[in-house]
Amino acid sequence: MAPRERKPALAALAVLLILVGALGATVMVMRAGDKISVVQITQTVAAGDRIPAGAIHEVDVSSDSGVDFIRWNQRGDLTSHYRAATDLTAGSLLVTSMITDQDNSVPAGKSVVGLSLKEGQYPDGLRIGQTVAAYYVGQDDKDSSDSGSAGAGSGASDTLISAHLTIRSADSGGDSIGGSGDLQVTVVADNADAAALADAAAAQDVALVLVPAKS
Repeated sequence: MAPRERKPALAALAVLLILVGALGATVMVMRAGDKISVVQITQTVAAGDRIPAGAIHEVDVSSDSGVDFIRWNQRGDLTSHYRAATDLTAGSLLVTSMITDQDNSVPAGKSVVGLSLKEGQYPDGLRIGQTVAAYYVGQDDKDSSDSGSAGAGSGASDTLISAHLTIRSADSGGDSIGGSGDLQVTVVADNADAAALADAAAAQDVALVLVPAKS
């Protein structure tokens, strides 16, 4: 091939190589920019509880992260059929290991008890997951001749019902439970304490006291 004939061929090859390189770079940029919509938790959900629709938000993440996220288009199945497998905190991105379809979420030997508390029956700043103690705070209505032992439901005031309850949920719907007004709370209690706690709660004669976290 004459030198004059080689030049157009070399020029065409150079243009082709430039186009191939540009195309490859474009594909890499597009792949790096691929996003998927996943579920983000916006408020605390206690382990074993349903995940309400109001507690999730849509966010975009990279599609090549390799993490098994719960996709936003799966949110209907999520809120209908799944529960939190562990305590979920606001801001966390939901992955499959954080949810369960099992209903038996209460540990063996434990019961879930509902309490209706009025202002003054619980401390300010209670948060889901904290440990509290429960006391019977009803009036002592026993006769002076009654020699029965004191206990929740016997009329004895300021009697310890349980020293270790876990705040599981509240009707406020958030992870911070307000310190004023009526409050509906559920707690996880030992089976041995559940009956006395439920009796005191029914009479609205129960008060919660915050137990400091162990250092």
